[in-house]
Amino acid sequence: MGAIMSNTLVIKVLITGLFCLCTPLLEANGECRIDPANLCADTPPKDDGFVALFNGADLKGWVGNTNGYKAAGGVLVCQARKSRGAKIYTAKEYANFIFRFEFKLTPGANNGVGIRAPLTGNPAKNAFEIQILDNSAKKYAKIKPSQLHGSIYKRAAAKRGHLKPVGQWNKQEIRAEKNFITVILNGVTIVDRADVSRYKKPAKGHICFLGHGSQVEFRNIRIKDLSPPKK
Repeated sequence: MGAIMSNTLVIKVLITGLFCLCTPLLEANGECRIDPANLCADTPPKDDGFVALFNGADLKGWVGNTNGYKAAGGVLVCQARKSRGAKIYTAKEYANFIFRFEFKLTPGANNGVGIRAPLTGNPAKNAFEIQILDNSAKKYAKIKPSQLHGSIYKRAAAKRGHLKPVGQWNKQEIRAEKNFITVILNGVTIVDRADVSRYKKPAKGHICFLGHGSQVEFRNIRIKDLSPPKK
């Protein structure tokens, strides 16, 4: 009987210890209580391998016409009117990457993310622009599907219906892997591996925000470079 009780105690200790490793301790008195919602959740480290592109304090690491943008309270603000035609670029070039950011629209807002862009010219023409747009604005009611939010501008149309209401923060991810571009908005894939090979655009370039005179706010701007390291 003693041996059985001893073995049972050991098993209970091992199981409790395993649960405690898998979930946070919920009691301050040393007891380990289990939150079933988090039990051994298979969640990888958040943003593993990602590098911040915006420090929240200034525009260090960005080049171009920075007059239309400002850092305020940890947010990159594309300013109304001042940003018309103003483009800011990452100082570094990227070929294959995952680009993540959050954005908040104002009524009727229009902006864009240029990828693999040179430092001159219009990224919508000489590279690729992923549209940032308030789809709900009446003035955009008659534009083409490939001009709506998340679309690769005039190249591939995005699925509609996944933007949060104006004034709320959205999360977006742009994946560029060789000739394929994917756009994920608030956890939903709205452009699924669009093949852009026929457009013969640069395979490498800068990432940029394209001001069109509307206020749009950005935060948590980060990137994971998927290109193999140079030997």
